[in-house]
Amino acid sequence: MKTPDSNGKIRSPNLFPVVGVGASAGGLNAFRTFIKAIPEKCGMAFVLVQHLDPKHDSILSELLQKVTTIPVMEITDDMKVEPDHIYIIPSNKLLITNDGILELSPRPVNPKKEKNLPIDLFFTSLAEVHQSHAIGVVLSGNASDGTAGLGVIREHGGLTFAQDVASAAYSGMPLSASQAGVVDFILPPDKIPAKIIELHKALHRVGGDQQNIPVREENAFKQILALLQFRKGTDFSYYRKTTIYRRILRRMAFNKMETRTAYLDFLRASRSEQDLLYQDLLIPVTGFFRDPKSFSRLCSEVIPQIVKAKPKGEMIRIWVTACSTGEEAYSLAICFHELLSPNHEKIQVFATDISKPAIAHARSGTYNKRELAGVSASRLKQYFTRNNDDLYTVNKQVREMCVFAEHNFLQDPPFRRMDFISCRNVLIYMEPYLQKKALTIFHYALNSNGFLFLGRTETTNSVPELFSPVKKNEKLYTRNDVPVKYNHTAHPKGEGNMDADVVIPKAKTLHTDFQKTADDIILSKYTPAGVIVNDLFEIVQFRGNTTCTWSNYMGRQVITC
Repeated sequence: MKTPDSNGKIRSPNLFPVVGVGASAGGLNAFRTFIKAIPEKCGMAFVLVQHLDPKHDSILSELLQKVTTIPVMEITDDMKVEPDHIYIIPSNKLLITNDGILELSPRPVNPKKEKNLPIDLFFTSLAEVHQSHAIGVVLSGNASDGTAGLGVIREHGGLTFAQDVASAAYSGMPLSASQAGVVDFILPPDKIPAKIIELHKALHRVGGDQQNIPVREENAFKQILALLQFRKGTDFSYYRKTTIYRRILRRMAFNKMETRTAYLDFLRASRSEQDLLYQDLLIPVTGFFRDPKSFSRLCSEVIPQIVKAKPKGEMIRIWVTACSTGEEAYSLAICFHELLSPNHEKIQVFATDISKPAIAHARSGTYNKRELAGVSASRLKQYFTRNNDDLYTVNKQVREMCVFAEHNFLQDPPFRRMDFISCRNVLIYMEPYLQKKALTIFHYALNSNGFLFLGRTETTNSVPELFSPVKKNEKLYTRNDVPVKYNHTAHPKGEGNMDADVVIPKAKTLHTDFQKTADDIILSKYTPAGVIVNDLFEIVQFRGNTTCTWSNYMGRQVITC
């Protein structure tokens, strides 16, 4: 029996790629050019979503069938997706995919109250159901529909394309997507199908049978992760291997590398490729007020509880982990600011991430219109200052509530005495061991009855004794008061470097410890280095020099730890 996720979606068992193609103004000619370039037997399904006049029946399927021998079908409800077919959305309908089935729903009656973004809607469902087999293409059109959807496809390991501006009748949609950094390739429509097929074959070839990878190739993967850890300080070895492998294979395909050892050699020699792979593994996808239903419940029910429970004059403390470019942190700051009473002038949002470029963007507090798509007109007017036609900066009253810093919540000391923690769409990329560790850290960091905010597909099921859901099927949890053993080692990236209110204890007077001095000399000169771990395999003490060094052995670079 298949189990739907928290959004009612069921992943498709189909292993063939499904290509979602979105267009608006100027889309007919772009569709024609695109379809003409699709080979008759390519083993893929194509679903075309265009902004159509809701008052007129569409003849798009008839028009497009004239330029291809591939079957072109207008979608009817509950139509099964099959390879080597082209599917067209009918007029006055919205479309999603679920369990390999195309499902239609009525278009909103009042588009002024509910935005009509059919491409984003379909791309998002495509990513959630078809995962890494999803492919998104944005062609000619105005505005920005499709940009957010491409971001979700990329977040799930799929491939993304946009039409080049020179060939687009209307450049708004493809330009929005490319400027958002969610596009893998920018090409004219007639070149996109060939590139999709080339990449699919390359991914299949380099991916191969993951159960029977030669030892040398498997070791190359491990060395790639070790190289990233050495260069960037992040250990990806306990993240979900399927996600990590897929993203490494993507970079291999983009660089036309057919073996892992060849890519490892290329990676060692290219700092820029190390940066690209690292950013690809971090999956920096975010947005203002993402998942509006959860934010609505947060603002109407949870934040009032936090504000009401705080004694007069006491600071409300919030921690946004993996904050990416800052949209989540500012969204929460705005929500809290809207409900703060005069008695609560102090509120601090600690926003952290391991990506230096993301933190720099977040600190600037400046975003374009596309990035502000989730902000209502009233909030945009109250909390942002317009710099020019496209750029807005978060106002001082909100920016002063937020402190941004590089921080790895799995390795660096956690923050303490938090009333609210947000960690959204991070746990899904971790193995169960890391998920449990992260949730234990958040339990340790929260005040009694503090709240935890997770992503749409994340739960606290691995530690049911630590948290309770605020409401069934919601992603808001309260901290349970249960004793949990937690240990962490000293590290410079702690809250003491961010919060000026933290009191640093005075150093104690040092006394000579001859026994310790003798132990240190013996450890450093005569015994191998090592570490002491607890029952969760967390390092609690280092013994000797455990740093990694580079050396050259028979013409190859080797990491020695």
